[in-house]
Amino acid sequence: MPLCITNTLSGRKEPFVPLKQGAVTMYVCGVTVYDQCHIGHARALLTFDVIYRYLRFLGLDCRFVRNFTDVDDKIINRAHEEDISPADLAQRYIDEFHRDAAALGLLEPTLEPRATEHIPEMIALISRLVEGGKAYEVAGDVYFAVESFGDYGKLSGRSLEEMTAGARVEVDDRKRHPMDFALWKTGKEGEPFWDSPWGRGRPGWHIECSAMSTKYLGQPFDIHGGGQDLVFPHNENEIAQSECAAGAAFARYWIHNGFVRLAREKMSKSTGNILSIKEVLERYDPVALRLYMLTTHYRNPIEFSEDALTEAQRSVARIYETASRGNRILGPCRNGAVDPGPMDDFRGEMDDDFNTSRALAVVFEEVRAVNRLLDRGETRALEARRNALRAMTEALGLMQTPPERFLEEKRRAGLLRRALSEDEVQRLIEERNHARKVRDWGRADDVRDALKEKGIILKDGPSGTTWELSE
Repeated sequence: MPLCITNTLSGRKEPFVPLKQGAVTMYVCGVTVYDQCHIGHARALLTFDVIYRYLRFLGLDCRFVRNFTDVDDKIINRAHEEDISPADLAQRYIDEFHRDAAALGLLEPTLEPRATEHIPEMIALISRLVEGGKAYEVAGDVYFAVESFGDYGKLSGRSLEEMTAGARVEVDDRKRHPMDFALWKTGKEGEPFWDSPWGRGRPGWHIECSAMSTKYLGQPFDIHGGGQDLVFPHNENEIAQSECAAGAAFARYWIHNGFVRLAREKMSKSTGNILSIKEVLERYDPVALRLYMLTTHYRNPIEFSEDALTEAQRSVARIYETASRGNRILGPCRNGAVDPGPMDDFRGEMDDDFNTSRALAVVFEEVRAVNRLLDRGETRALEARRNALRAMTEALGLMQTPPERFLEEKRRAGLLRRALSEDEVQRLIEERNHARKVRDWGRADDVRDALKEKGIILKDGPSGTTWELSE
């Protein structure tokens, strides 16, 4: 079946048909760079990284744009608190973001535009709205007139009356309607500003994504993505201002990922209920965090769980150990035939709205199948099966390091925590082997138990004794 996507705009699962055959354009709302990224950001970043990878896996030429909001009230206020410039604060957290992105194993987007580098495009867009009677100026501020757009609310599925009743809107008698939102803000003392037809000031938040997405992707473009918290007001406002300015649809498919919850509450910096990406990766492997996030469909909320992350680390180890076993028997993977059975199953699940939870079930069934072939020494079918396993894990971003290097790094880190060296482990294994050879079963059991107490699990097989670390 073709790739189908649940489109927030229609509320339905729809076949994905890009505007241009063989190519896809995608814009994802990036972060506001005033603080470290938390695991709620990680959910969005990993969701769209996997979507990006899978679109490329399908052979599509994907142009992927993800922005930085580097001028904002939060940035300005934080910079004042630290007595540095907003630009310096923003650059610090852009650098932090790139470190997090590298640690998570994210593919780089095609472009990463910054809001402050696109002020002329925003001014031009606002000017078209003012000239078309869709926006108005009040003493240097410019507001979008929501009543001028008859489809306002079509993304969130709420009427203007419902939004007005449920929103926390500052009372401002200068607005024609309480839900009118700022496109341009008059500059205040100590804030960054730019010259405009309405005086010195800076752009509102919503206008930047409209300006940057359409500059680099055109209008309409294929996919617009972000977290569910952005549906209203941010994405709703993007649609209104973009479609009024251009007289054309803005984005065709809207994809939104669910929240990460801590203690059953949505993560929020305003309440301090956060856990940074950096904190999580100090305790867990990035690949384990990725796998853990993929066990839940991207649209559903996910409860942060230390136990689930620990289990994800074990699952990741199984994938890498299986790949390493295959390499020892057949040598490194080469480009070659792929078993079509598991690949068809994998594609069937991913084509169903990027259902990674069910796709992972296919991956682990293939892990079991490859291990059964290895156990039986059946190498004839092994090459195509492990090629399928490699293709699936690469499509999900689960195997970005050669398996031998990954396992070696984990073993060394684990041994360091257990105050053991690999030489010591190997010496004890040889001592146990000698005891077994001379039928000193008591000594052999003592060595095995001593290693087990230190978290070293021995495995005896046809090719000898291997070992792994327990959690």
